[in-house]
Amino acid sequence: MKRAEQLEKTRQAIVKTATKLFLQNGFGETSTRDIAKQIGITQPALYHHFSDKEVLYLDVMNKLSGKIRQEINKVMRKHDLAPEEQLLEIVKVLKKHHPLSIYDQYRQAMLLLSKSSQQKLNIIFTMDYLEPISDFFKQPSVNLRPDLLPKEAAELFLASLSPLFGTYQLIGGHSISDDDRDRLILNCIINGLAKREN
Repeated sequence: MKRAEQLEKTRQAIVKTATKLFLQNGFGETSTRDIAKQIGITQPALYHHFSDKEVLYLDVMNKLSGKIRQEINKVMRKHDLAPEEQLLEIVKVLKKHHPLSIYDQYRQAMLLLSKSSQQKLNIIFTMDYLEPISDFFKQPSVNLRPDLLPKEAAELFLASLSPLFGTYQLIGGHSISDDDRDRLILNCIINGLAKREN
């Protein structure tokens, strides 16, 4: 194998492993040593491809968030779905890629990153998470309350999703499916906890 091919193969292995570890453990709990060890390379070999952990993290998040934006946009083109079903499909996209709460991981990374990297992560988060979800809330069929902007609704929505990524209490009990649990939690997020009067 040529050196250029080997370098590209190593780079791809770094990104794949880093993606898995960052999403499972968060930015703060993942070290470049962990990533290098799992691949079977040295830290200096990793640093040959990425100058530091922040650069690697931003590369991972940029690639991942681009996929997520594409998948959310695909859901948004399903005009035959009711708003609640569209929102459930968006949740499925987020859960497919994120084993832990997106908003919690974003907040944790923002506390640990340098100012420059914070700005870059904020751009990624805004463009690929908030904007496509804001587009959902802009739809007339959603009937967003007038005192909220679509971007604010998107932020609140993402911040409210933590129970979908696991809680100590099994919301809805043991007898319902994961899909039905997601529907129940989503309904509580959108409609509140109080029983609606007909």
